[in-house]
Amino acid sequence: MPRIALVTCRPGPQTSVDRDLPVLVRALGEAGAEASAEVWDDPGVDWASFDLAVIRSTWDYSWRAAEFTAWAEACGKVTRLANPAGVVRWNTDKRYLGDLAAAGVPVVPTRYLAPGDPADLPDDHEYVVKPVSGAGARFAARYTPDRHATALGQLERMHAEGLTAMVQPYVRGIDTTGERALQFFGGRLLHVGRKGAVLTPGTPYDERKVAHPGLEPWTPTPAELSVAERALAAVPEAPELLYARVDLVDGADGRPCVMELELVEPNLFLWLHPGSLPRVVEAVLAATR
Repeated sequence: MPRIALVTCRPGPQTSVDRDLPVLVRALGEAGAEASAEVWDDPGVDWASFDLAVIRSTWDYSWRAAEFTAWAEACGKVTRLANPAGVVRWNTDKRYLGDLAAAGVPVVPTRYLAPGDPADLPDDHEYVVKPVSGAGARFAARYTPDRHATALGQLERMHAEGLTAMVQPYVRGIDTTGERALQFFGGRLLHVGRKGAVLTPGTPYDERKVAHPGLEPWTPTPAELSVAERALAAVPEAPELLYARVDLVDGADGRPCVMELELVEPNLFLWLHPGSLPRVVEAVLAATR
């Protein structure tokens, strides 16, 4: 009977409830595993006692990215961690978009402004400012050029907290075709969802956002599937991925490009795709062998 830890975080005002967690714990138990939900920063957890630790909903990690990656490194030394610590370290910093672009993967154009860099913000198009380590649209906002002072205030706040900012053109295709989330599990496409725009004009960067507005099932196009597979092929340690979510939007040319690549703790949305549960259970059990 394999022992499996599904890794989550402590409940809090800034974290969502993982609706899939109890469902997955129960399904793994019914399949013959000893599964439990464990909090990643609980000092009382003996990670070495598990055959596999699967990161599921550590949705507070972006506030403590260095601490979280250190935990992943330590956990990965005493048990099998999915996804591996090297992937976690690479994916918790959204500068990975530059690595994908260098590999020829179409991505949303991105510039990075670290503390001390000049506040070089666009003056001729709508844009988004967000941190390189973030989740759930935390510290993310969309600006028009006439809101330069407000955007500058966000940038100053982020830099004061030691955060590097990302600056991206606002991809207007999101307003019409939405954002598609292609979920992979065990090396195969699991299911796909589409959601509407998260960032609305005028919403303050420090206001909590609805992370998945209007989420609905979606059938991917061949072009979307191709871009997602190219992105995953460019990931360091790609053969070791148990799960992945590739978030796509339509770029200025109307073709799909990568908005984000979620390899740490992507929400699986099993409540929207209940038929995917058996495949997830099968892949998790296979990872213990």
